[in-house]
Amino acid sequence: MPIVPDLPDAGRDADHRDDRGGGAARVSGPLFRDEMPQEPMSTPPQPPPKKRAGRDLRAAIGVGVGLGAVIAASLFVVKAAFIGVIVAAVVVGLWELTSRLRERKGIKAPLVPLAVGGAAMVVAGYVRGAEGAWVAMALTALAVLVWRMTEPPEGYLKDVTAGVFAAFYVPFLATFVALLLTADDGPQRVLTFLLLTVVSDTGAYAVGWRFGRHKLAPRISPGKTREGLLGAVGFAMAAGALCMEFLIEDGSWWQGLLLGLAVAASATLGDLGESMIKRDLGIKDMGTLLPGHGGIMDRLDSLLPTAPVVWLLLVLFVGSG
Repeated sequence: MPIVPDLPDAGRDADHRDDRGGGAARVSGPLFRDEMPQEPMSTPPQPPPKKRAGRDLRAAIGVGVGLGAVIAASLFVVKAAFIGVIVAAVVVGLWELTSRLRERKGIKAPLVPLAVGGAAMVVAGYVRGAEGAWVAMALTALAVLVWRMTEPPEGYLKDVTAGVFAAFYVPFLATFVALLLTADDGPQRVLTFLLLTVVSDTGAYAVGWRFGRHKLAPRISPGKTREGLLGAVGFAMAAGALCMEFLIEDGSWWQGLLLGLAVAASATLGDLGESMIKRDLGIKDMGTLLPGHGGIMDRLDSLLPTAPVVWLLLVLFVGSG
């Protein structure tokens, strides 16, 4: 007899299943050559994807132009009207920040005393100078402490701590923009501050997107590169030299170089600081109010810490006006 391999007895299995009331035996595996599994066809390697910006550039440019028009109109047509623009940005920024703290961390920083105190802070800085801003800051912190007492004590310390931080981070730093405006050439100083910050951000984005290879702070903001930082410094220093020479009375080009260098550093640190906050909260943007930009706070991140730097250097270079 021919020797056959020891294979399972399909018929016996079928009979056994039939005895138990089962169906017919099922034969698995391919029966014909055409049913044999085919090797997957190799696909040609795909070219690496092109670098793309992370946001809608058309929307970002449109919103940026619109904001620029509003700022220019309020700054040069009615000087005091620009204070209203600052107050509006401060109140919306506080709303975004406190809303994200409540949603992501359960921190209930009281918005009402922050909004009222923040608006008072900006106005006091414009009317009474730095002393008025400090007094308004102290009163706002006190109002936050008292307002939170109307709720249960659980979480009181973290809520008031976040409230005082928000008061300093948003309205107090924004007050230095109002201080810039109080000088005789206030509109030119504010314009210099805005131009240098925007140029620094633009230089970092353009150079980093095109030439960026080495990460600047990968755990905080993976998109930022050392090459981008060099672009921010170069663009801001060039713009600073032009602004100090042609916009600021008694200004010199070498002062503009120093001013641009300081702005690039403060704007980058401000951007990284807000990125740190957003990473802690687990969000990408603070809001969705500005298409292509995110929220108001996503535009104020580099402006807020830069305002006191520009105010101080201009006072040292050309006086308070």
